[in-house]
Amino acid sequence: MTARRAPRSVARLEDLPNVGPATAGDLRSLGITRPSQLVGRDPYALYDQLCARTGVRQDPCVYDVFISVVRYMEGAPARAWWHYTPERKRTLARRPG
Repeated sequence: MTARRAPRSVARLEDLPNVGPATAGDLRSLGITRPSQLVGRDPYALYDQLCARTGVRQDPCVYDVFISVVRYMEGAPARAWWHYTPERKRTLARRPG
């Protein structure tokens, strides 16, 4: 069992690594207005919710950005979004359908 690190104290979505105005807007459209609301969230579910809300399949790199910000808020080091691409590919390969 690994110890979970304390969430970070970040005030604005735009202060998160890998988040610019467009991604901040996407998160707000999902009801996330503060970075602390990302703690414990499923980045894959966030992606699915965004696709459903917009009616458009988002670029797969959005998965990576969502993974990066959730992990960051849960205490992981700041990493470029593409650091999470292999994780995303492995996870999606195991998904049914």
